[in-house]
Amino acid sequence: MNCGLCGDSSGRYLCGRHTDALAARLARLPALVEELAEHLVPRCTGLAEQVAASASGSRPPLNLDVIDLVDRGHIAGVLEDWRADVQRERWPDRGAPPVEGGMDHRVMAACRWLGMELDWIAAHYEQAGALAREVAALEGEALAIVGEPRPRAKVVGQCIAVTDDKGTVCGADIRHRAGESRLTCRTCHTVYEGQQDLLLLFHYQPEPAA
Repeated sequence: MNCGLCGDSSGRYLCGRHTDALAARLARLPALVEELAEHLVPRCTGLAEQVAASASGSRPPLNLDVIDLVDRGHIAGVLEDWRADVQRERWPDRGAPPVEGGMDHRVMAACRWLGMELDWIAAHYEQAGALAREVAALEGEALAIVGEPRPRAKVVGQCIAVTDDKGTVCGADIRHRAGESRLTCRTCHTVYEGQQDLLLLFHYQPEPAA
């Protein structure tokens, strides 16, 4: 028994690495679907341009890719089909899971169900590789519209700026995202930019608590 994606001979239909990747995609998809709604109207088009284009028939006022993926239920339908097939394989005597609620709820429910069954899917479901490929494709279609998520900010230290005549140090967390060339305190708005500022910032960090 090999992994359906990489052929790893771990005795599972989905190796540990690809199981983790599938779990992460299932966790991200509901938020991506919610974000797709914000892209229903093309960003590059102003309201006046939309009205004029719609009247002339030269450009649709709505993003048809978003309508296909969300409003017409493509993402939800694919996930629900996989959920039904997994349930049929694991519990053949049970009926298909109910389909309820709006598209956002349907996607969330299907992703949650599949995520909870991932251990069984990886170990026993012959189509685990195909499932993982299709979920990756769904995420790719969504990301092609909304773009890659912004990198998460990491705390790199505490602000050392003095904020009053008494010598009070700000002490707020300083956060940094990949690609940013300077650090800004969100509390006192002090900016740390350049080698000297950064060296001072890191030099005067408080000692960790014992």
